[in-house]
Amino acid sequence: MSILILFGSFIVPLAMLYAQRKWSQASNVFNMLSLVSLLIFGNIAAMSIAGIIKDRIVFMTSIHGVFLNPVFLLSGAYLGVYFVYRVLLLTIEGFEEQRYRIR
Repeated sequence: MSILILFGSFIVPLAMLYAQRKWSQASNVFNMLSLVSLLIFGNIAAMSIAGIIKDRIVFMTSIHGVFLNPVFLLSGAYLGVYFVYRVLLLTIEGFEEQRYRIR
């Protein structure tokens, strides 16, 4: 499982970068998916914390129950991969910009 996560964190952002280079609308799709994932991720986290505070069961183990929610995990995983994709994209654009400045 660890190897799958490790390779996925490298391969999926590279595949996203490749798709963005081949299909101009891919970047918009990735951005919209990240917005939806961020809203889902944040709302699930906020509702979990609000429920714990409302029920007055503020223990460290109580909040960790949110990690059992597969939607929370999937949206968080996409946000992680998306973040790597965006940093990779910014890095490549920075190198391209620097290359043009040198000429």
